[in-house]
Amino acid sequence: MKLAIINGPNLNLLGSREPGIYGTQTFESYYEELQIAFPQVSFQYFQSNIEGEIIDAIQKVGFDVDGILLNAAAYTHTSVGIGDCIKAIDAPVIEIHISNTFAREDFRHTSFITPAAKGVIVGLGMDGYRLGVESFIQQKKSS
Repeated sequence: MKLAIINGPNLNLLGSREPGIYGTQTFESYYEELQIAFPQVSFQYFQSNIEGEIIDAIQKVGFDVDGILLNAAAYTHTSVGIGDCIKAIDAPVIEIHISNTFAREDFRHTSFITPAAKGVIVGLGMDGYRLGVESFIQQKKSS
């Protein structure tokens, strides 16, 4: 199974960015844990602070992987382009949010990704990525 993880703006600062909201673990160390926990999965990882680069990354893998775990971060609430991109690819997308976006500012309650996503995991910390991987694995077993 091939899965892509695509992270958006400021997620490169995990571990030091607002630890009260996002915790103290870096994404790089968490990514290593995922690779160890799921040796049967071939992971690809991409992070950018630039909206167009995120769209390019989704298009690049969107016809070749079994699924995408996408945390578009703040672009979730502003990017029609990312939402449209998800509609244009074959791979199913699970939208991931580390924090509970519904317990935060009102503008974070709207997502341009959710209508095109297979599912959404919100507010479970970085463990949301693991749950997304498990969902894709279970789906593959069922098909």
